[in-house]
Amino acid sequence: MDYLWTPWRYAYVTAGEKTSSCIFCELPNAGDDAKVRIVHRARHCYIVLNTYPYTPGHVMIVPFAHLDELQKLPVETAHEMMELSQSMERLLRQLYKPDGVNLGMNIGKAAGAGVTGHVHMHVLPRWVADANFVSVVGETRILPESLETTYKRITEGLQSSASS
Repeated sequence: MDYLWTPWRYAYVTAGEKTSSCIFCELPNAGDDAKVRIVHRARHCYIVLNTYPYTPGHVMIVPFAHLDELQKLPVETAHEMMELSQSMERLLRQLYKPDGVNLGMNIGKAAGAGVTGHVHMHVLPRWVADANFVSVVGETRILPESLETTYKRITEGLQSSASS
């Protein structure tokens, strides 16, 4: 294995966030859940569509509390996050018939978090060979469904499961 030494990058990788606002704190206060694509509100967490999804049905379970590490979540919030993840796995399997489901968190910038200061769980359906040439080489995602359609499907599915 070769090593490239880049000591000048230390300032970049250790720099803090440049913004003082948090998108996950702002979304629940927007006043229009459909506009910001919040599909469900629970007591400690909410479920929102990912604006830049890997696949149709890609949602995130987000605690209302602004916390940057999973270990900092109160027990009730962590339990609710897992219950909502289970519910979304079940619903996504019903709606999209995927070959599998990814659940995961990227905690911190080095781990790949797009929003570093607010922990959240990704839940997304996956299919065998859903990463095609365009995604891998062209760095472009091809999604067969609009976010509006995904929002409608998931909110209707949540309403149906709540009434049964």
